[in-house]
Amino acid sequence: MRAGAPLPEARGPLSAAVLDVLRAGAAPEVEVAGADPLGDDLQLALYLAYEPHYRALEGVADEREWDPALLGLRRPMERAFLAALRSAVPDPEGPDGGAGAGGGGVAEALEPLLVEPVDGEGVSHRLMADGDWGRMREYLAHRSLYQLKESDPQAWLIPRLEGQAKASLVAVAFDEFGGGRGERVHARLFAELMEGAGLDSSYGRYLELAPAATLATVNVMSLFGLHRALRGAAAGNFAVLEITSPPGARRMAKALERLGAEERCLRFFTEHIEADAVHEQVMRRDVLGDLLAREPELAADVAFGIRATVWLDDRWAAGVLAAWDEGRSSLRGPLDGRT
Repeated sequence: MRAGAPLPEARGPLSAAVLDVLRAGAAPEVEVAGADPLGDDLQLALYLAYEPHYRALEGVADEREWDPALLGLRRPMERAFLAALRSAVPDPEGPDGGAGAGGGGVAEALEPLLVEPVDGEGVSHRLMADGDWGRMREYLAHRSLYQLKESDPQAWLIPRLEGQAKASLVAVAFDEFGGGRGERVHARLFAELMEGAGLDSSYGRYLELAPAATLATVNVMSLFGLHRALRGAAAGNFAVLEITSPPGARRMAKALERLGAEERCLRFFTEHIEADAVHEQVMRRDVLGDLLAREPELAADVAFGIRATVWLDDRWAAGVLAAWDEGRSSLRGPLDGRT
């Protein structure tokens, strides 16, 4: 059994049950109904249930990935999470939810993402304006849960597409995975950024400190990506990541420059400024456009994927900024002793 990412402490009965299955294959009786679908316990449980699809976990056999007991625990939690998301975001307007990437509900869902607010107030805006290294390290610890496996969840979408949509999505993924160069893989660039910022770049190192809102932004990618029935939502999710990346990366690069960061800290964000500006066009026109030309009935799902992703990101940002405004850490504990 290979060494893997460390397992965190349970945050309630659901995550305790998943940890039991991962370690021993035994699934205790546990009730999902009544649990907060966006709370710490369910979100950690779901994250841990997905993780064997990606990387090794410490003390967990690789065969556990498809353990029936693990899948049996995961499914009701997925249903609860999905129901919470559908309740949180509005249905796309229009008689059919939109007939393509340029119309109906999809266009409406995309429209706010295509305009950069003059007076934006988000985490990257705050870090660019007056963030210190303490806040920057918190931000990187949050983001490490996804960025150290960047685009892995979206890769599940590749076999679910056809024609131009498949070819264009693979072209985008090729860039995300370094364009054939291992040292340019975006997850590797993020690890170098963490190391330059004085953080531990080991995969899963900061899972214990990640609050539910952070876990949910990653879990939604796995939820959409691992279910063919949610391929439209997965495409919408990926589109949001590519469309919003360039302006956010530009702000983060400026924040790091202001802090006097090393060159290796800047590469991750400067890479995204240029590459993702092209990716935005490819995702909107070639991936979503071709997907919806072939399967127009998926428009409502695409719009849902866009809205759910934005809603979760906004919810995460609001929690981080509220913590900072109150003078406390946005993580579940201090980074001290974990660098």
